[in-house]
Amino acid sequence: MSIFQKGKVDIVAVAKAAKVSPSTVSRTFNHPNLVNPATRKKINRAVQRLGYIRNRAAQTMHGKRSGTIGLVVPTINHAIFAEVIQAFSDSIDKAGFSLLLASHGYDLDREYAMVRKLLEHRVDGVALVGLEHAEATARLIEQQKIPGLAIWNYSEDSNLPCVGADNLLAGRLATEHLLALGHRDIGLIFPKTNGNDRAQHRFTAVHDTLAERDICLPDKRVSEAPYSVSQAKQAAIYLLTEHPRPTALLCGNDVIAQGALFAAQRLGLTVPEDLSIIGIGDFKGSSDVEPGLTTIRIPAETIGTLAGEKFTDYITSDDPEPFRVCCELECIVRGTTGPVTI
Repeated sequence: MSIFQKGKVDIVAVAKAAKVSPSTVSRTFNHPNLVNPATRKKINRAVQRLGYIRNRAAQTMHGKRSGTIGLVVPTINHAIFAEVIQAFSDSIDKAGFSLLLASHGYDLDREYAMVRKLLEHRVDGVALVGLEHAEATARLIEQQKIPGLAIWNYSEDSNLPCVGADNLLAGRLATEHLLALGHRDIGLIFPKTNGNDRAQHRFTAVHDTLAERDICLPDKRVSEAPYSVSQAKQAAIYLLTEHPRPTALLCGNDVIAQGALFAAQRLGLTVPEDLSIIGIGDFKGSSDVEPGLTTIRIPAETIGTLAGEKFTDYITSDDPEPFRVCCELECIVRGTTGPVTI
């Protein structure tokens, strides 16, 4: 039978139940690394037994941090950002912060609305994916003097502190891999680039790298697909039924590349003998398809972990210094690419 407390349990009641001071209870919540593990365990048992919940709103009204960080991502429908979200959440949790997550569906005006809502919840900082944002969003972050972070993309000219990868380099590495294998007739499948600077940078780098080799990319070799395996499959079928067909497909990310692989199999093509396919991302599952997907690895877990560590230090510092961290990319060669055979 449950025993209900009369009135709301406060920090003093928790301290009394755990036989510690109220300041030790407070320190356990705000700076757990400064409290002895045995003491933390005792306090956590008391918190669970009494059902104590901190009043974050009251803390914020008194000028204290809310202990929350907002993260706005383009989508949570696919695995694209899952790993970076999890790593970021785990990282800020170690510093005593909780994550508030929102998505904008690749709509930068909606991203602005999501940032406003997070600020209404008095988050201590807001992290955004990419470097391209609506002017209103950048202005809002500046007006509110709220710590901001750009995650996933890197630029030495970023207005916000950033932790990410160079997506121009990702596009170049993917193109150079196919060129090194002798491919010159290459088809592209990319998502829309409006409001998506990751795709835009990769797409631009592909064109520039091909142009450096005097390779022309006709419009008929370019197709568009959202982050959908089924729609990417249809886009690839469109490219692969052209005559002559391209010898390789370069895809804007691994989700699209998996759709392209299924299209090749549907058409009876052998990968990589008849067709090479390369993606960008190295998401979970990319190594498990048959054959394993060749891709440019973007170190999502490293990006998320470093971003969380750097951002929480930035938020809690009395004299924060802006930072820009570029994480290394790697071409992971598996079974979907090979030399030209025709």
